[in-house]
Amino acid sequence: QVQLVESGGGLVQAGDSLRLSCRASNRHGSSYARAWFRQGPGKEREFVAALIWSNGNTYYSDSAKGRFTISRDYSKDTVYLQMNSLKPEDTALYYCAHKTSPGQLIVTTEYEHWGQGTQVTVSS
Repeated sequence: QVQLVESGGGLVQAGDSLRLSCRASNRHGSSYARAWFRQGPGKEREFVAALIWSNGNTYYSDSAKGRFTISRDYSKDTVYLQMNSLKPEDTALYYCAHKTSPGQLIVTTEYEHWGQGTQVTVSS
């Protein structure tokens, strides 16, 4: 069973930056994509960014474009989310997710494995 462990969350002020990390362990099979989702207070979980493991192609939500960057360290089996110019509306629990086969990247049910989440709180 693939295990995903997120880290890097915290309490920051508007305009600050954070870098989240998601390390995978016990992964013996193929990996198609890694993604970041978030769930704010009273909201549904939403797509933030995804990266195709084989070729590094990246995809972003409209709210993340231009401010967030998803990247990977292949040797460490780790994906990162660099978040710049943070806003109070970015406050959420951020989840890392992993899917093993092609499909819709923005749909939560497409992902087989999830981390426990790391909290990001942005104060105004």
